[in-house]
Amino acid sequence: MTTKKASQFDISIIQDLARRSWEDAYAEILSKDQLEYMLDKMYSEHEIMSHFQNPNYHYFLIFEKETPLGFVGFEHHVESDITKLHRIYLVPEAKGKGAGKIGLNLVKEKTKENLDSKIILTVNKNNSARQFYESQGFKVYDEAVFDIGNNYVMDDYLMEFDI
Repeated sequence: MTTKKASQFDISIIQDLARRSWEDAYAEILSKDQLEYMLDKMYSEHEIMSHFQNPNYHYFLIFEKETPLGFVGFEHHVESDITKLHRIYLVPEAKGKGAGKIGLNLVKEKTKENLDSKIILTVNKNNSARQFYESQGFKVYDEAVFDIGNNYVMDDYLMEFDI
């Protein structure tokens, strides 16, 4: 497997990977309307382009040969010495192949390179990804409910990893 730093020319790939992974990960957790609302809000071309305009925000694509399997999106220095992992998503056929570990290890490496000492993330309370993060050394430090508009909320665990 390989990784590649994404650019604005990869937005459609990111959008496709997000949709495929979200439909798999959240179909039993979120209503179809909420899933569509969140994908439209978080993965619009405008939203992703705004991330590329932030010099601290990075996307990397994860490939098996020529096939994109997933991506990570993270932002350095969201607070003093903290990198936030905003997104790590894999298509269903990537599960169990080590792609998640590759993506997470890349974020850890880039966090060190940018002199941050901690990675934070949020994960839906009903998503099995929490167990993956815990297996990679992350710990739950709090819980939060975020209002995301349109009468929807995200009910999440807040997790952290010390570099």
